[in-house]
Amino acid sequence: MKIVVLDGYTLNPGDLDWKGLEEFGECKIYDRTPIQDTQEIIRRIGDAQAVFTNKTPLPREVFETCGNIEFVGVLATGYNVVDIEAAKERNIPVSNIPTYGTAAVGQFAIALLLEICHHIGYHSKAVREGKWARNPDWCFWDYPLIELDQKTMGIIGYGRIGQSTGRIAQALGMRVLAYDSCQNPELVSDTCRYAALDELLECSDVIALHCPLFPETEKIINKDTIAKMKDGVIILNNSRGPLIEEQDLADALKSGKVAAAGLDVVSSEPIKEDNPLLQAPNCLITPHISWAPKESRQRLMDIAVGNLRAFLAGAPEHVVNK
Repeated sequence: MKIVVLDGYTLNPGDLDWKGLEEFGECKIYDRTPIQDTQEIIRRIGDAQAVFTNKTPLPREVFETCGNIEFVGVLATGYNVVDIEAAKERNIPVSNIPTYGTAAVGQFAIALLLEICHHIGYHSKAVREGKWARNPDWCFWDYPLIELDQKTMGIIGYGRIGQSTGRIAQALGMRVLAYDSCQNPELVSDTCRYAALDELLECSDVIALHCPLFPETEKIINKDTIAKMKDGVIILNNSRGPLIEEQDLADALKSGKVAAAGLDVVSSEPIKEDNPLLQAPNCLITPHISWAPKESRQRLMDIAVGNLRAFLAGAPEHVVNK
């Protein structure tokens, strides 16, 4: 079998290996493929039977031209880069990785929050620059510090990752309000309950986004929903960038309506230089790395290999275009 990986670098920049895929046949790994060049994508796929992609698009033209494709593996949970209907018409299963970074992404959401609460990176840098040594008092802080105990975290999207974030928040003494169309009564406790979206917006000190990107959730954070929030709310997003209307959030940060934001995703990635959030105060932005601990990436690799193995055994798993 011929296998091609179109953009393997982010999954494996060198600290993992591809031997799991190589067991199945001739395997060609590209670090990156130009995402706008469909002809180059077609050239690289060639006569391969199995194609793996993360962010490289596979439009209908690819399936019409590359007639040997039998299986597509998406090296991520989201699969919008693949024309799944074109694949389905040709009986080509498209398998994604439904869950691999639950713990890592929940942990990262809390890391964003704790950095906002304590500005640890800033204060460590200030110490190394000599500010503590020159200080007349035995301690100093240049930002207000925030205690989370007894505060309320609203979590929009309470699936696996939302629940992971919620468990850590409760361990920190927070109360959780969860908004999700699918509710599990077993998760309700003295410190966690489901709430309508408006109640969550109005009552939360911190709002974390962990919902999928659907038409009904796109730009769910906008000037109208922000207006319903508490003054001084903190907003976290390490789910999908388009969940936020970025100019509205930037305006709210500038006005102080939103005290701070911690973001690991933006609407267009890599971030564009004219993104309004780059000029907004109290806005922490990291480069989409919630998913990236080695443990999480190894899990993703293992599931991707398992998806190909299941396909070859005649029982494909995690198929998104049945």
